[in-house]
Amino acid sequence: MITFEEALSIINNTRVSCTTEKVSLETSPGRILAEDIYSDVEMPPFDKAAVDGFACRRADLHGLLEVIEVIPAGKQPEKAVAAGKCSRIMTGAMVPEGADTVIMVEHTEETEDGSVRFLKEKTSANIAYRAEDVKQGQQVLNKGTLLKPQHIAILAAVGIPEPLVFRKPVIGIISTGDELTEPGNKPRTGQIRNSNAWQLMAQTNQLRLKTVYTGIAADTPESVKKHIQEAFGKSDIVLLTGGVSMGDFDHVPAVMEETGVNILFKSVAVQPGRPTVFGIRDNKYIFGLPGNPVSSFVQFELLVKQLIYRIMGHQFRPAILRLPMASDYSRRKAVRKSFIPVRINAEGLIEQLEYHGSAHIHAYEEANGLMAVEIGEAQIAKGEMRYVRQL
Repeated sequence: MITFEEALSIINNTRVSCTTEKVSLETSPGRILAEDIYSDVEMPPFDKAAVDGFACRRADLHGLLEVIEVIPAGKQPEKAVAAGKCSRIMTGAMVPEGADTVIMVEHTEETEDGSVRFLKEKTSANIAYRAEDVKQGQQVLNKGTLLKPQHIAILAAVGIPEPLVFRKPVIGIISTGDELTEPGNKPRTGQIRNSNAWQLMAQTNQLRLKTVYTGIAADTPESVKKHIQEAFGKSDIVLLTGGVSMGDFDHVPAVMEETGVNILFKSVAVQPGRPTVFGIRDNKYIFGLPGNPVSSFVQFELLVKQLIYRIMGHQFRPAILRLPMASDYSRRKAVRKSFIPVRINAEGLIEQLEYHGSAHIHAYEEANGLMAVEIGEAQIAKGEMRYVRQL
């Protein structure tokens, strides 16, 4: 048995091969940039008004200003601003030659003859200056960036309609167990509905990845082998749940090795998810996840997601908050690192949820975080600061 930190290190140091493709801006969110991006223009490309108002000389603020021109956004000024003159200007429009200040329209009044008077004592320049945001040739996005809406705006602004991104892995999903039946069926005596596969598909779909579901494998080496071979043929990462413990019908680790998988670990000192298996075959990867739904859910979040992002060229860093405990916490055994479901409440406190163990997926209905409890740690006091990984 290895520690969770050792398992994570193996995942982070596993050699991966990343291929690339070009995609449209419309389909770019959630993808990972495969190249550095540089701006082909200056931003702003000219001095522009930051407000609706009047472009003038600061030296003339306290005298009457004659309006000589109206400058809408997108139109180049035709007249320079001289002493005692100003141009009515719209937000985003080019500041005319001679002007060094834009006074806000709400800080002015117009006289009967159409001149403008500034009503305040002072004002800021209200000008966005040429290239103050981005210089031409400046790097604006890094290779490995997980693209979010704000990044799409940057790509569009620098003229990248089809960014180069890393290809997304296809995820194969297998459930094992003679006791399983699919959600649409009424379980017979001794059966339970298959929730793990659909949970893993949902977690995978949340990352906008394609899944291939091969169905439920029977508790025989032949059936497990058939499903593994099929999944390897159609996907880059195989997620198999159940059959990884030490029972008489837990065939997965042996079948993995029989199919040519090099197993890198098969037991992790973590709760839930101790019998988690990870291996590689021909630049493809397989996780044997425990059959209990909480275990498979948590290990996907902690380990599988890390590998998925690495294959997509991104160093994933989960969102982690440091918050105080709302109440005391204790546990009887402290021989493994535990990840327990918690709720971050409106006051920013960590609330414990009723949690019965790795089969109690209903505990995650209101959970919005995972709190780690370290090996040897049996009690946590109310008010103690803890780190919570957001879900």
